[in-house]
Amino acid sequence: MAKAELLDFDEALELYEPVLGFEVHVELSTVTKMFSPAPNPAYAGAGEKAEPNTMIATVDLGLPGSLPVVNEQAVRYSISLGLALGCQIAPSSRFARKNYFYPDLAKNYQISQYDEPIAFEGEVEIELDDGALVKIPIERAHMEEDAGKLTHVGGSTGRIQGAEYSLVDYNRAGVPLVEIVTKPIFGAEHRAPEYARAYVATIRDIVRALGVSEARMERGNLRCDANVSLRPRGQEKLGTRTETKNVNSLRSVERAVRYEIQRQAAILKKGGSILQETRHWHEDTGVTSAGRPKSDADDYRYFPEPDLVPVVPAPELIAELRAALPESPAAFRRRLKAEYGFSDSEFQDIINANVLVELEQTIAAGAAPAQARKWWLGEITRIANARGVEPGTLVTPFHVSELIALVESGELTDRLARQVLEGVIEGEGSPDEVVKARGLAVVSDDGALIAAIDEALASQPDVLAKIRDGKVQAAGAVIGAVMKAMKGQADAARVRELVLERANA
Repeated sequence: MAKAELLDFDEALELYEPVLGFEVHVELSTVTKMFSPAPNPAYAGAGEKAEPNTMIATVDLGLPGSLPVVNEQAVRYSISLGLALGCQIAPSSRFARKNYFYPDLAKNYQISQYDEPIAFEGEVEIELDDGALVKIPIERAHMEEDAGKLTHVGGSTGRIQGAEYSLVDYNRAGVPLVEIVTKPIFGAEHRAPEYARAYVATIRDIVRALGVSEARMERGNLRCDANVSLRPRGQEKLGTRTETKNVNSLRSVERAVRYEIQRQAAILKKGGSILQETRHWHEDTGVTSAGRPKSDADDYRYFPEPDLVPVVPAPELIAELRAALPESPAAFRRRLKAEYGFSDSEFQDIINANVLVELEQTIAAGAAPAQARKWWLGEITRIANARGVEPGTLVTPFHVSELIALVESGELTDRLARQVLEGVIEGEGSPDEVVKARGLAVVSDDGALIAAIDEALASQPDVLAKIRDGKVQAAGAVIGAVMKAMKGQADAARVRELVLERANA
């Protein structure tokens, strides 16, 4: 897809003020769906390997006579999330029908909340790369159900354009969602893309800390709709916004906001106008493309859901959930920095790489902080950058901790551990399973090492003479030969000890 004309980012910000807004959808990790007894695909990744249209019930398919029943745990999770966002909890909230047609929305309407959300008027503090703290105003957080999923077959891009036909999978239909909507965000200026990344990262950290969602963006557990508008400098009236839908990585939301600023600025500078529309983000090409004209609330013909009574949480329940709230992401970061003893720059590298939660979980599983930091910021981040994905999507903290334990015990060298990590990332199993399957364990049998050393010394008598003359640096040639014979599966330090012992025996 060809890129639209873009204006230089700095020039765009000289001419126009960006105004941002974010709608983050969080899939709740309840065992069952929002309004039906069907299993929830978002619960512990249950939907990853499920066959299409197997995690469904009559309500999800919109069959006549089927009635919704509210998931109590989803309501509790929604209240907890609202409290963590600094919101007020409504003494009474109501579900509404949002009417629109999509092939993956079997009822032809979505059960959502409109003018009576469960949580409203909140504020979230985000931390930027330089440590600056910014407060993001929250307008509301409301409960709703997800739609199903369409798979377009036959085209080259996987999109509906050019596809021969489309398949509908209703497994995701009815998954419980909380949609978090910000108020317009002013003052971001040149840091607008950074605001976007930091805000979504903060929401992700909050829902993970609460335990209400796995927040795996690559799975769609957490998705962001990024709203961007520009207004000429000095103008009070807001510009026309676009809404880039379902961006599913921190890197992508940052890039999408930057792209939209540059695209809209180029249009406005030439005297054009911005169409209020949804847009799609293309990770491969780094562009957005037009979706559909953006509907206003009136177009959805909202009206109260007649099959559900209002949600009226008891004050005692709200107090109980408030008392159980975990520490805020900012407090969480300050505590971990103090506990782990990292310098400011070392800790900032962890924040910038978006692996703080993964690092904390790796350490909780038994790894030393320095080793956990080494692996997450080293090999794992290198592979993630090469693939254009987030490091946390490649490997679990538990497997990283297991890998570190194998290195610490001497069963693996760093070189072998990198091969094991590669196998884990490719889906070959846990580190232990990869070691066994690939035969990568360190050779710890001195007998086998001595045999290889004696052979190497016998084939290099000149090197042997140098070692005996006190030129121990010459042992490097023998060590290299032995490591090659052992296919890298030997402890180089132990090999060196044995080489010097055998040479001087």
